[in-house]
Amino acid sequence: MALLTVKDLSIGYDGQVILSGLNFAVNAGDYLCIVGENGAGKTTLMRTLLHLQEPLGGEILTGDGLAAGEIGYLPQQTAVQKDFPASVREIVLSGCRGRCGIKPFYGRKEKLLAEENMARMGIGELAGRCYRELSGGQQQRVLLARALCAAKKLLLLDEPVSGLDPKVTAEMYGLIEGLRRDGMAIIMISHDLSAAVRYASHILHIGRQLFYGTTETYKVSETGKYFLKSAEEGGINA
Repeated sequence: MALLTVKDLSIGYDGQVILSGLNFAVNAGDYLCIVGENGAGKTTLMRTLLHLQEPLGGEILTGDGLAAGEIGYLPQQTAVQKDFPASVREIVLSGCRGRCGIKPFYGRKEKLLAEENMARMGIGELAGRCYRELSGGQQQRVLLARALCAAKKLLLLDEPVSGLDPKVTAEMYGLIEGLRRDGMAIIMISHDLSAAVRYASHILHIGRQLFYGTTETYKVSETGKYFLKSAEEGGINA
């Protein structure tokens, strides 16, 4: 069974549907990019998948032993979050909160997991540094390590390369691809169509036109050809 299955999903807020008829599935090792114009509902969809807001119709099912609380999440950063006065180790360790159960403290197991994920993201030597003193790329690595502390099989990323320079962006995509090769399923919101079709195994295009399928199928579909051409010409702000 798929890790995540969406059936005839309707999403929105304040009781107002902004998108309906969503059907897709994510399996182990899939890399699904969610693309579409600004305002199409990409972040609303991700928040609904995380049960941070209720669906307005349809179903979101988990399978293959995945529990709702075992999904890692890297949201878009706000200016306030970028200035958070905590150490790297404290922020990464906070991703283990859902693993602690009723324990009011982090145990040896959680601390070891945090250390492993910092090493995995290449930030082990930054553990004692203050988060707000780091560069944008370093901060994203910290937040990705934090998300990995919560994730067991599925990781949700909301525009993780937004605001990063090209070199750091390429490094971040490399880290994400490495996680996918290790078996982690990825769902990522992307405003960069060219990068989405370069890295993703599947595309979910939402907005006035809906598409879900493999990246190769998307590239030859009428929806894909139109939006990729528009993106190349600078006419789409996804």
